[in-house]
Amino acid sequence: MIRFQKHALVARSLALLLSVSSAAIWLPPLGDSLQVSKHYDLTHGPYAAGHRGIDLPTAETQRVFAPVAGVVTFSGTVVDRPLLSIRVDSETLLSLEPVLSELKPGDPVARGQPLGTVATGGHCASECLHLGVRVNERYVNPLRFFRGRPVLVPW
Repeated sequence: MIRFQKHALVARSLALLLSVSSAAIWLPPLGDSLQVSKHYDLTHGPYAAGHRGIDLPTAETQRVFAPVAGVVTFSGTVVDRPLLSIRVDSETLLSLEPVLSELKPGDPVARGQPLGTVATGGHCASECLHLGVRVNERYVNPLRFFRGRPVLVPW
């Protein structure tokens, strides 16, 4: 009896995992795959030097697509780079740089929609797309949105 209950729990857990919508996982903003040239790194704390996002290798003028649906909150230049920010929900803000875009604050964005093109500026010039995510105003590792969430299976 215990063995049957264990298998039933595993089956239910797997069914739950498979029922999660693929829309919950963000799309790679540069196309089919997500290659990371520099990872998120805040090992010295949130107020110390670090890398508050991930860098994706690319070339200038490559098209950038929306990883997830949302609303544009900022489109313009910050210091030396064009930046685009998208409010995903009440807690989550996604930023991409350097990206030239014709979108304006308030514009809705659909998952997979073209956002603009990679430009120049920022810490990696035109050789990468920097993607940062804040949840409740705190930077988090963006990779958590591009991979399925782990599901604990009961014993």
